Amino acid sequence: MNGSVREHSIQATGGDPAQPSAPWSGTWVAERLGVRLTGDGMRQLLGLALRRNPKRAHLLVSTVLGKHVPQRPSVVLEAGTRLGARVRDLLGAGQAADAVVLGFAETATGLGLTVAYGMGSRAGALHSTRRAVQGVARFGAFEEEHSHATSHLLLPKDPGLLRGDGPLVLVDDELSTGRTVRNTIAALHAAHPRRRYVVAALVDTRGGDDVAELEKFAADLGARIDAVALAAGRVRLPADVLERGSALVARHGGTPAPAPAAQRGTVERVELGWPAGLPDGGRHGFGPREQIRLEAALPAMAERLADALGLPASGDSAPGEVPRVLVLGTEELMYAPLRLACALEKRTGGRAEIRFSTTTRSPVLAVDDPGYAIRTALRFPAHDTPDATRDATRTTAADPETGPEQTRETGATQALTTGTTQPPAAETAPEDRYVYNVAGQGFDAVVVVTDSVGDTPALHAPGGLLDQLAGCTPAVLLAVVPSYVPAAPDGSTPPVPLHGPAFSSYDPEDVAWLLRDLSDVPLEAPTEEREEAIQAGGAHYAESLPVEYQPSPEYQRLFHSALESSAARLARAVGTVTETVLAERGPRPVLVSLARAGTPVGVLMRRWARQTHGLDLPHYAVSIVRGRGIDTNALAHLAAHHDPADIVFVDGWTGKGAITRELAQALAAHPRFVPELAVLADPGSCVSTFGTREDFLIPSACLNSTVSGLISRTVLRADLIGPHDFHGAKFYRELAGDDVSRHFVDTVAAHFTEVREGAVRDAAALAAADRTPTWAGWRAVEEISEAYGIGDVNLIKPGVGETTRVLLRRVPWRILARRGAGADLDHVRLLAEQRGVPVEETDELPYTCVGLIHPRYTRGATGADGKAAR
Repeated sequence: MNGSVREHSIQATGGDPAQPSAPWSGTWVAERLGVRLTGDGMRQLLGLALRRNPKRAHLLVSTVLGKHVPQRPSVVLEAGTRLGARVRDLLGAGQAADAVVLGFAETATGLGLTVAYGMGSRAGALHSTRRAVQGVARFGAFEEEHSHATSHLLLPKDPGLLRGDGPLVLVDDELSTGRTVRNTIAALHAAHPRRRYVVAALVDTRGGDDVAELEKFAADLGARIDAVALAAGRVRLPADVLERGSALVARHGGTPAPAPAAQRGTVERVELGWPAGLPDGGRHGFGPREQIRLEAALPAMAERLADALGLPASGDSAPGEVPRVLVLGTEELMYAPLRLACALEKRTGGRAEIRFSTTTRSPVLAVDDPGYAIRTALRFPAHDTPDATRDATRTTAADPETGPEQTRETGATQALTTGTTQPPAAETAPEDRYVYNVAGQGFDAVVVVTDSVGDTPALHAPGGLLDQLAGCTPAVLLAVVPSYVPAAPDGSTPPVPLHGPAFSSYDPEDVAWLLRDLSDVPLEAPTEEREEAIQAGGAHYAESLPVEYQPSPEYQRLFHSALESSAARLARAVGTVTETVLAERGPRPVLVSLARAGTPVGVLMRRWARQTHGLDLPHYAVSIVRGRGIDTNALAHLAAHHDPADIVFVDGWTGKGAITRELAQALAAHPRFVPELAVLADPGSCVSTFGTREDFLIPSACLNSTVSGLISRTVLRADLIGPHDFHGAKFYRELAGDDVSRHFVDTVAAHFTEVREGAVRDAAALAAADRTPTWAGWRAVEEISEAYGIGDVNLIKPGVGETTRVLLRRVPWRILARRGAGADLDHVRLLAEQRGVPVEETDELPYTCVGLIHPRYTRGATGADGKAAR
C-alpha cells in the first residue's frame, strides 16, 4: 500500500473572549525574542512564554488546554470534544468508533480522553505515562527528544488495545516538528503494523520540511497518516533563538515570589465518593464503560465539592460577589479533575466562577506582564513517585509474537517491547514541580485533585503544594482519587447479556437482557407486606418482588378475547411508532426496551423493522428504577458496543410520565444518549414518539411475566447487586405452561401486512403534526391527588395499563373509570371484583381509567375516607 499524509485544519473558535483593550498574551515574548506567530486562530488558542530549557527557548501556552492557564472547564472540554469531532468527520463514524486513541503525557492525558469522547470511540483511549507502576507489564516505550522529561511508557491493562486493526489516533496539544509522532508510530508499527494513523493536535505549527518528513515517513511505512488540528500556522524563530532566550531568562532572574496573603488559608480534605474500581485516568486504558461510570458519579461528587466550598446552586439567589474557585489537577491526572470541574460549573450554574488547570513539571519563566502568558509561578517539591523509567539505548524483550528474548539497539527511539515485566532502570526525576497563574489571581478557593500515589508527606510538608497554595488563597481543599492499578484484583468482570432460552422464553435473537439472573434467590413477599414496608419508608419497591399473580380461567379468557379484538389496532400502533423511529432516528437504530413492560413492544418493533424493511435491529432490555435511575452498567455495555446516539429507549405506554422524567434525569449525566422514550401509547402526552395517544387496552398489560418472556420485575438491592453488576431479575421457568409471550407477539405480528399502509400514513401525519408533550396526564393526576386527599402522586396510576398493575401488584383502594368505557375495562372490572375494590364511574377523566393505591396502608389500616382497607 502506498503511504500518504493528509493535512486538515479548522479555524479555532470558543474560549473566553478577550477584553478589547487586553494585549495578546504572547506580545512580550514576540517583541523581545523576535518570534512571529502566523495563521488563522492561532492567537485565540495560544500565548507565549520562555522555557527554562536549553533545548527550546519558547513555550506555546495553550489557552484551552487547562495546563498552564486556568480556564473555564467547559471551554477546555469543548475544545477537546471539537477536536475529536474533527477526527470523526475525517474517519467517518464507523472507523472512528473502531479507532484507539493514544494521548501523550503529560499535557495530553486529559486531551486524549476528551478527543476519544468527541470521536465516539468504542475501542477506548490510553495515554503514555512517565510513572512506572509496580507489577504492571509495560507494552513499550518511546522518546520525546526535545522535552524536559523525555521518556514515555505504555502500560495498557489489555495489550490487545494496541494490537487492533482500526486506526490509531495520536493526540498532543501541539504538533511542532512531528519528531515525537514519528518516534511513537515507528515503535508501535514495528510491534503491530496498521494501515492508518491520525495525529490530532490543538495547533499544528510544522514547517514545510517537517510536513515533507512525515510524508516520507508514511511512505516508507506503507501507511496513511493524517494530521488534524483546530488551527494551523507557523512559529517563525530567529536563528539565534536559543541564545536570546537564555539571555532573557538570565536577565529576568528566578521564579518571582508571589506576594504573601494577608492571612494564610485553611487546608482541608474532602471525600469525593469516587466509585470503587473506576480508573483515575487513561494510564492503563479508559473506555466507554469507564466513561459511563464516571458520568453517573459526577453529579454526586460535584455536590460534595459544592457543599464543602459553600457554593450556591444554580437556582439559588446569590447576592454579592461571585466566588472564584480553581480546580487544580496534578501532572498526568487531568481528565478526572477536568470532568469534576465541569460538573461543579454545571452545579453552580454561573453562581460561582469555576476555573481549571493542572500542575506541571515544565520549568517556565514567570513575568508579571499582561502581554505574557505566565504571570506568576509557584515551585514546589515533587510529591508523587519517581518519574517513568527508561533504558537509554537498549531494552530486552520477551515478545510472544517474535520469539525468545533478544536485545535491540534503539538509539534515540526506544523500540516497543511487548509483554515484558522487566523493571527498567530509574531515570533521575526532576525535583521540582510548578503551578502557574494561580498566585495573585484572586481565587477564593483551590480544590487540589490528586491520586492516592501523590498523597504523600511531601504534598503536605512545609513548602509543598498545599502549603504554597495556602499562602495565596483563603481555602484549599484536597480531594484524593484512588490510584488505579489493574494488577490489583477487585473480583469483578464485566457482565454479559442474557438470552433465551436460558433466560426468558423469547428467541435468542428477539432480545438481549442486560440483567443479572437472580432466579435462585427468594425475593417474593406478600403484596400487603410489601405495600406496608414501601409506604413506611422501610423498603424500596425494587428491593423485593410481589408474588406472581396466577390468573383464573375466566381472566385468561378475557386476555385472549382482548388480544383477538385489539391485535390489528396494536399492530398499527407498532408500525406507526417504528416508522417514526426509523425516519427520525435511523437508519439503523438500536432498540433498548425498559424491562419488562417495554420488552414485548421492543420485540414487536424489531419484527416490524425486519418484516417491513429487511432491517435486523439490535434489541436489548435494561432496568430503570423510579427514584434510583437507569442501570449505568447497562449503559456502559451499550456505549461499548454501539453509538449512544443510535440508542432508542422503548416502553409500553406512559401513565403520568414518572418513568419519562426518571429517564431524562438519569441520562442528564450521559449526554451522548438521547433522553427520550418511544412508546406504543402515550395517553398522558409525555413523549413525542408514539404509536397513538389513545388510552386503550394493550393486552400485555393484563398479565405479568407470562406475557413478558417469564421475566420478573427488575431488582436493585445492595446485598445482591454489586457495583459492576447489571440490575437483577428472575426467570420463572416453572410458569412455562402458562406462558403466552410468543403467542402475544406472533398474534400481533400476523397483522403487520394488512396495517402497513395505515401505519405509514399515520407516521407521515405525525411527522407533520405538533407532537410536543403537554403533560396533561400529570396535571390530571395532581388534581385527583388533591380531590381524594391522597397527597402522593406515586400512589395514582393513570391509564389502563397502570391500573391493571395496581390490581395485580399493589394494594388498590379504588378504581376511577370513564363512564361508558366498554370492553377495554372488562379485565379491570373482573380484577376489581376479585379483590373487593370499588369502581367509580366519572365523566371528567382524561384516561379510560385510573387506579388509586391505598394512600396510608398498614395491615388493618383505614383509608382517607375512614373505611377499612379491603
